[in-house]
Amino acid sequence: MENNQTTFIRLADEAFLSLGAQQVAYVKAINLPDGAHAIGIFSADGKPMATTPSVEIAQALIRQHDLEPALVH
Repeated sequence: MENNQTTFIRLADEAFLSLGAQQVAYVKAINLPDGAHAIGIFSADGKPMATTPSVEIAQALIRQHDLEPALVH
């Protein structure tokens, strides 16, 4: 009979933040300092990478850099 138990490993905060760093970039709506609306692109650890005028442009830019876009609400 199989043992179907799951083992959980506690990751340090730094290790958790680095998960997906080489594969994923996050996209979310932001407000710029001048009050304009834009789409921000962020690394997996939350560092801002770029801003674009639309989600479609952000996704295309992310894919051009061999990353997978993930939308954040």
